[in-house]
Amino acid sequence: MTIEIQPKSDSQPMNIASHLNYMARLQPYKRAVVFPAGRDEDGRVTYTQLTFRQLDMESDCLAIGLESIGIARGVRTVLMVPPGLDFFALVFALFKTGAVPVVVDPGMGIPRLLSCMKESRPEAFIGISKAHAFRKWHPSAFKTVKVCVTVGSKWFWGGASLKDLRTVQWQPYPPVSVQKNETAAILFTTGSTGPAKGVLYTHENFDAQIRHIQAHFQIDSDEIDLPTFPLFALFDPALGMTAVIPDMDPTQPAHVDPEKIIEAIINQGVTNMFASPALLDRVGRFGKQNSIKLPSLKRVVSAGAPVSPANIEQFCNLLCDNAQVHTPYGATEAVPVLSIASDEILSDTRNLTEKGYGVCVGRPIQDIDVRIIKISDAPIARWSDDLMVPATEIGEIVVKGDLVTRGYFENHDADGMSKIRDGKELWHRMGDLGWMDTKGRIWFCGRKNHRVQTPSGTLYTIPCEAVFNNHPDVIRSALVGVGKPPNQKPVICIQARQNDGMYLGNIEQELLKLASQNIQTRSIDIILFRKSFPVDIRHNAKIYREELAMWAAHQLK
Repeated sequence: MTIEIQPKSDSQPMNIASHLNYMARLQPYKRAVVFPAGRDEDGRVTYTQLTFRQLDMESDCLAIGLESIGIARGVRTVLMVPPGLDFFALVFALFKTGAVPVVVDPGMGIPRLLSCMKESRPEAFIGISKAHAFRKWHPSAFKTVKVCVTVGSKWFWGGASLKDLRTVQWQPYPPVSVQKNETAAILFTTGSTGPAKGVLYTHENFDAQIRHIQAHFQIDSDEIDLPTFPLFALFDPALGMTAVIPDMDPTQPAHVDPEKIIEAIINQGVTNMFASPALLDRVGRFGKQNSIKLPSLKRVVSAGAPVSPANIEQFCNLLCDNAQVHTPYGATEAVPVLSIASDEILSDTRNLTEKGYGVCVGRPIQDIDVRIIKISDAPIARWSDDLMVPATEIGEIVVKGDLVTRGYFENHDADGMSKIRDGKELWHRMGDLGWMDTKGRIWFCGRKNHRVQTPSGTLYTIPCEAVFNNHPDVIRSALVGVGKPPNQKPVICIQARQNDGMYLGNIEQELLKLASQNIQTRSIDIILFRKSFPVDIRHNAKIYREELAMWAAHQLK
């Protein structure tokens, strides 16, 4: 049975926290959050949990406590608390008060994190003891913070503790009414392709995301989710799904213990799982080697970077019946926008991907409008149909719809580069290149600022890399340009399965032969081997090609 989401109000946008309130009435005794609390002496995992009713009541109590110390409507509040029961209760308490959570990946690295803090000018800070120690160690980045809450032990700093805020006796706390363009949260991008930017989310954006996700994936009333990316876990209570928090370091999905992920799926009867491509590969490889089946899984959602058909096929060995791997496409500014499932990938698009046509990321989700426009590195102030490229030509992907965010936090330059006005509406420039086929599917060809512009033409990362990735001894490849456009020299960086000199010499000749046989890659005649690639923290999958380009330039001196 498809779950019933709270009816949408036509008069004004809905506070995202009202979805939790609704689910608490609809299914009060269903588990909302399940957390691995530890292991007994025999190594069996033990769990703690909150039902929807308990989570709603807990967030009510915390909302009253937060409001009493000044964390109320419009107050920008950094939240540095790991996934768990407190994390969920705090997030929904903040939404209920109308405060604005500022969400930053702690694993993005200290320089980027401090830059995000300075840019967002937070007025309140909620964090575990370690996070507060970090705050005190870097006072200049947090000089705007006036109110602090510690989750756990309070050391040498002031402020309230979470325990203090919980002392109030429960009473209902109705979520505050919100305005159409009122900010609900500031979510920072990873900064994997440039400076991290604070994306402004409204309650209307969140509400639209929930409705699109539920409708597209047909979320049922009995769903249990394993969200291996913490931010996506926040959708679960609003969707009525049980969120099972995985036993893993969320900043290191490529190094996850596959047995613990499989253990959680089997123990809890998980029906839905989000997995970055790196985690999908690690768990899929282990599962295939050990002939493991996961019959409870209905769907697996993988995003964050292009997912190779080989990775998808490998994980499908673990699935049963009609379960599929879905690869939705989007960005922090607009997600999900497109989607495609493993049946279509493995039976239809895989062959073209491996030949260098790009990665098919599917068709638009419901009423999201997706177009392909001419490639430009300049701002575009106004929309015109003249911007669009002819069918099947590579251009920049732009999107429009109710889940598309309208701007960044006090960053007019980024707004100018990313948004195109179309009357009262906005198109968002994804910064990604692709083309649309005759079936209305979009094929992703790489980031715009990663294209390599040579005297003989432009090369696109994903199509070129696919040709080299076909070699069985290649883990992954990365196309970079050395020099300045339009006179760049194309270089392909290779991460091989072994690093012996003679072995690599043989591979190099085979790769050069592969390149010469494909129109996409025949101009590439420089191959550099590297033991590992620098990747993003969030998904361990996006390659830092800018860093590789500098390394390649140094190698060629």
